[in-house]
Amino acid sequence: MSVKKEPSGRRSIQVEVEVPGTPEEVWRAIATGPGVSSWFVPTKCDEREGGQVVSTFGPGMDCPAKITAWQPPKRFAAEAEMGPPGTPMMATEWSVEARAGGVCLVRVVHSLFASTDDWDNQLDGLEQGWPTYFRILLMRLSHYKGMPCSAMQFVAMSSEQESKAWENAGGALALLRVAEGQGWTAPEGLPHMAGVVDLVGKGVHPNTVLLRLEAPSPGAAYVGAFSCGGMVMVCMNIYLYGAKAKAAVNRDEPAWQKWMGERFPMPPAG
Repeated sequence: MSVKKEPSGRRSIQVEVEVPGTPEEVWRAIATGPGVSSWFVPTKCDEREGGQVVSTFGPGMDCPAKITAWQPPKRFAAEAEMGPPGTPMMATEWSVEARAGGVCLVRVVHSLFASTDDWDNQLDGLEQGWPTYFRILLMRLSHYKGMPCSAMQFVAMSSEQESKAWENAGGALALLRVAEGQGWTAPEGLPHMAGVVDLVGKGVHPNTVLLRLEAPSPGAAYVGAFSCGGMVMVCMNIYLYGAKAKAAVNRDEPAWQKWMGERFPMPPAG
């Protein structure tokens, strides 16, 4: 854990990635709804100071934040509640810094004020979570910049242990015990999808795999199981780029949704 603690009570983490593109191109990728949705989670952004950015992590899991600074194409900041009234506000600052060679440094800083260590695990989780998504951002800007994106998000909750939920999901997708660089194809009976294993999860997110897709169109898929508030969230985010992406989503999304629902049925009401 590398949470920075200051005498004032401010606690913060920062994560950086270097990506190709002009500041304006990079800004569109990190500070607009369509841009962020093409490598992170479905996002809407009212692009102005005082506006709102809303990230959707699953059905009923919208996370709104108020934009407190808006300085395109260099910097924006937002604040969001971390929990019920009385809990700390999380401040998030994004910056884009032009570097030589046609690249930019993207930096995100999360900070809050607290007198105890109670929130440090959440900061640490953010620090550990961004690198994989930044890897997708790097793919996007390196190979698919300017191409249309259509994305699919599938989320389910499980009462199983994280490792068991991952065995359930990853096993059905032939993603257990894969190696980075290994070719991969979705098992028979699932929508056609194929590519290469780009990253196998480690550290605090071991039950994850990032795929670099070649079919049904170029793109990426991030699949994993994550402990979340006493339950386990099973997620599959698929990002498709190019002229065939929208048609592939229209064709395959119902089948993937059905597969997720059958694997992880909703618990009975009450």
